Amino acid sequence: MARVLIVDDSPTETYKMSTILSKHGYEILTAENGEKGVAAARKELPDVVLMDVVMPGLNGFQATRQLSKDTATSHIPVIIVTTKDQETDRLWGQRQGAKGYLTKPVDGKVLVQTIESVLKA
Repeated sequence: MARVLIVDDSPTETYKMSTILSKHGYEILTAENGEKGVAAARKELPDVVLMDVVMPGLNGFQATRQLSKDTATSHIPVIIVTTKDQETDRLWGQRQGAKGYLTKPVDGKVLVQTIESVLKA
């Protein structure tokens, strides 16, 4: 099954998403901030990245841009998962290279469907 890197500074959110995805057979990798997320993506080359936006240091938009511009990681789809639900945030996320955008709290079915759709694309 696919490997998913969850980049989120909230242990609660990371736990929730990990639990949902583990039940669906996904292998989970985690990072607690943008810098560690970019490093983990470069090292582990996961099949998909779930990226929070509001994090200390390198935020999720900046980390997504780094991953989408790096030839080593540009093939990895990034799905932004955040509390930021304005249309301008969605557009900005897409401009940084995100292939999906979900708002918290995330519905488990929608999360799995979104991952499956970006993996098929």
